Amino acid sequence: MHVPKIVEIKRVVKESPTVKTFIFDWEVHEEVPGNFMMVWNFKDEKPMSISLIDPVNNEIGISIRGVGEFTNQVHDLKEGDLLGLRGPYGRGFHMAGPKILAVGGGVGMAPIVAFTEEASRRGFSVDVVSAAGTANELLFVERIKKTGSKLLTCTDDGSHGFCGFGTELADIALSETNYDMVVACGPEVMMKKLYSTVLELDIPAQFSLERYMKCGMGLCGQCCVDDLGWRVCVEGPVFWSDELKMISEFGKYKRDASGVKHNI
Repeated sequence: MHVPKIVEIKRVVKESPTVKTFIFDWEVHEEVPGNFMMVWNFKDEKPMSISLIDPVNNEIGISIRGVGEFTNQVHDLKEGDLLGLRGPYGRGFHMAGPKILAVGGGVGMAPIVAFTEEASRRGFSVDVVSAAGTANELLFVERIKKTGSKLLTCTDDGSHGFCGFGTELADIALSETNYDMVVACGPEVMMKKLYSTVLELDIPAQFSLERYMKCGMGLCGQCCVDDLGWRVCVEGPVFWSDELKMISEFGKYKRDASGVKHNI
């Protein structure tokens, strides 16, 4: 678990102009939606959310947006090329219902699509809000449709679905339907607004946080939040809304590799 397995890329799926999903043969046992893997390109290592968990075909997938040296190098890899994977790590989403609203923004849709597929397999009813900047950046549309879940899309520029932010569309969904639980992953500004809404409505909710991680297994302390000692890689990345009440930095700032605070 703590030593990278060198695995062959089985398939590469181009999800959008900037996002690719890399699929691997993998003995699926402990993996749950919301977990992440540490991905090693033989030079550096980064955490990536699991976006596909297939216990039937024993496959997992990770979806990566090309935004820098590491991710662009991985994007250049093809089927048959090798990567190092270790994990799964972190606390994933808990499933409860029967009616769930899942909200994802950008590549934050990676754990949301895995959650939607697993929740649907287990008999939960899931409505999905998928937000992106523009139509060609909407992710996993066909996979979500195959689950039978209701898909609500929105884009910043109005090129597909509702014109506006994911939080606005989520507010509409929450006003029209009684949900038993909300799950979310995406930009922290988006999740902060949704967090305020679910507190007002008194709906249990879970949010997947992103912080700078080095080890992924709770040893280095790089991803600790506030002075709580909570490590996002172990106690998270998924936190319940009542836990977020104790994390004062949520929606305000993050730390870089040197520990310096940066406003969100």
